[in-house]
Amino acid sequence: MLRHVAYSIAPGSLALSRSVLDRAADRRRDDDWLEKAWAAPETQVVVVAGDKIQVADDRSALRFLRPSEAPEGIRVFLGIDRESGAGMTAEGRAVFGVLVSGEGDESYGGLRELGAVLNDREAGIAVHLIGLSNWHAVYTHCGNCGEHTEVVEAGHVRRCPGCGLSHFPRSDPAIIVLVTDDQDRALLGRNEAWPEGRYSTLAGFVEPGESLEAAVRREVLEETGVIVGPEVEYAGSQPWPLPASLMLGFYAKATNFDIDVDQDEIAEAKWFTREDLRVLVEAGTMALPGAISISRRLIEGWYGESLTGSW
Repeated sequence: MLRHVAYSIAPGSLALSRSVLDRAADRRRDDDWLEKAWAAPETQVVVVAGDKIQVADDRSALRFLRPSEAPEGIRVFLGIDRESGAGMTAEGRAVFGVLVSGEGDESYGGLRELGAVLNDREAGIAVHLIGLSNWHAVYTHCGNCGEHTEVVEAGHVRRCPGCGLSHFPRSDPAIIVLVTDDQDRALLGRNEAWPEGRYSTLAGFVEPGESLEAAVRREVLEETGVIVGPEVEYAGSQPWPLPASLMLGFYAKATNFDIDVDQDEIAEAKWFTREDLRVLVEAGTMALPGAISISRRLIEGWYGESLTGSW
C-alpha cells in the first residue's frame, strides 16, 4: 500500500510567487485617475526592456524613477502600494512600468539574477512587469483579422480596431512534478540539451481539455515510462514569465518503477535516495535547479532541508 504524499514546499520559499502590491484592476479603465496618478510626484516607475528590468547600482533592488524621469514607451499600471504611507489619495502610492524597445544595457538585470535577492514587493513587481513586456512583444497584431492592435486598459488589454476583438495577457499552465516510488526515492531526469550531472524534476505543458492531474500522469509516462497512480498532490505554483508560463507544482506516487526514457526531451532519468542526492551534490558531480525555481523547492520539500549547489 503506497503511503500518502506528505511532502510540502516551505511557505514563502517560492521566490517568484511573492507579491505585495494591490493590482487595483478596477483602476485600469479609469483614464482620469491614471493620469492623476502618473502626475503625482510620489508615483514610482520601473523600466523594462524585453526580459530585463532596470536595477539599482548594487543590483540587489529595482531602480524606481519618478514619472518625469521615465523614458518613452508603453505605459502600464502595475498597482497601488497601499502600505506605503504616501500617495495622491488615501489609496496609496501608484506604481507604473514603462516598456521600452531593445534588450537593455548593463543597468538591467534578469529574473534568474534578481529573483532570489529582491524583496517581496519588488519580486512581485518584476514578475508582473516582465510578463507584460513579453506579452506585448508577441501580441502586436490581432490573431483574428491581422490588424495591428492598440494598447488599452493601462497596458493589460490589446484591442483590435478592425474587428473589435480584445486580447488579454495569457499564462500557459505547465505541470512540474516530483515523483516518488515505494522506497521513497525521487525520480529526477536530465534534459537532452543539458550537460552530464544536471538533473531536475519532470515538467510539461497542459494540453487542451486536460486536467492538471492527467497532465502529470501523461508527462511522466511519456518522458520516463513510469506510471503515476491516484496519489497526485498539489504543492504550490509559481509564475515563470519567460515567456508566459504558470508552473503548477505537484508531488506524486508511482505504481511502477521501471524507467524507459523517451530519448527526445529526456536523455536519462534515475531514482535517487536522499543519501544518493547528498553525496552527489556535495561532491559537485550533480547540479540541481537554481534557488528561484519551483523544481528546487519540490526537491528540497522531499529531501527535508535545504541543499547546496545549483546550475
